[in-house]
Amino acid sequence: MSTNVYVNGMGAFLPNEPVDNTQIENVLGLINDKPSKAKKLVLRNNGIKTRHYAINPEDRSITHTNVELTVEAIKALVKNSGFDLNQLDCLACGTSGPDQMIPNHSLMVHGSLGNPPCEVIATSGVCCSGVAAFKYAYMNVAMGLARNAVVCGSEQVSSILRAQHFQPEIDAKLAQLDDKPIVGFERDFLRWMLSDAAGAALIENKPNESSISLRVDWVDYISFANELETCMYGGCIKLENGDIQGWKNLDNLGEAFDEGYFDLNQDVKLLAENIVRMGQRGLEDVKKKYNLDPDKVDWFLPHMSSGYFKKDLGLQMEEIGMFIPQERWFTNLEYKGNTGAASIWIMLEELFNSGRLEKGQKILCIIPESARFSYAYMHFTVV
Repeated sequence: MSTNVYVNGMGAFLPNEPVDNTQIENVLGLINDKPSKAKKLVLRNNGIKTRHYAINPEDRSITHTNVELTVEAIKALVKNSGFDLNQLDCLACGTSGPDQMIPNHSLMVHGSLGNPPCEVIATSGVCCSGVAAFKYAYMNVAMGLARNAVVCGSEQVSSILRAQHFQPEIDAKLAQLDDKPIVGFERDFLRWMLSDAAGAALIENKPNESSISLRVDWVDYISFANELETCMYGGCIKLENGDIQGWKNLDNLGEAFDEGYFDLNQDVKLLAENIVRMGQRGLEDVKKKYNLDPDKVDWFLPHMSSGYFKKDLGLQMEEIGMFIPQERWFTNLEYKGNTGAASIWIMLEELFNSGRLEKGQKILCIIPESARFSYAYMHFTVV
């Protein structure tokens, strides 16, 4: 037997002052002391004007770990909602890049929060990992196994976007007498796409008494990894046949740094060809499954890695009978950036705390993940 589940509070944390497009290389640094040739093209297409980095622009030192970003978002949630962390039953956190491989990210967050013992779960992945954490917590509360849960999505990616992270690869190419040592577009591309943030949501088995809540109507999650090869990856390289080779296969770990195994990579051609197309298939499935009526969607929140995909997304939604006018779309990509697993929570938090939501309104969220083409969909009703 299941019960209704409600989002009763939200918090977000974006580190330091916003960084505009003219300041990025001042903060991240120049690779091989040369400006990026890809920067202007990528920024023109993605439409991001400002973003936040957990970096001190004076010396490029790290100002916040992933754990610290997550804890700050939870503190903001507590301040906004008045929730007592001493009563927390479940903590679920999703991220692409934890600060360490072991222990898992959520355990480190719990240790830093210092609240009493509770159930703790971590989910891995990229943009969908924050929704995977949410779905686990949602099911936990819906089944009566927990009274409440705090869910987080976070990213601290700027530390590996700094110029010094790429220096071993550049030095290796110079040692091989490469007269044009550069970092490939697949890696340089992501330096202008990604940034840092954390978002947190409180879910409970009862709605707020004197303020709005979001009733969770459903959460769906689908992977097309059986059909498409890897598109976004780290800790490995992609071979010519489309397979990936992980760093653990190497006899000499030094090669992993020289060959860029620990860089984030994006197969840009594969991304452009498939990210919207496969999302259309997933949306068509949930449209039928939940009898979705676009005319009854008051707020549409698409997580887009780039504004480049906005037009195609709208056209493909129209093709499957899911046309939603642009005035009902809500995104803050332009001024808060693409923050991966945190992005949908950064959007929802801004909308939730904006005073713009009204009782009875319906919210549809779409979260694509290009790693191996996964898609998450969430639907809420304001109560």
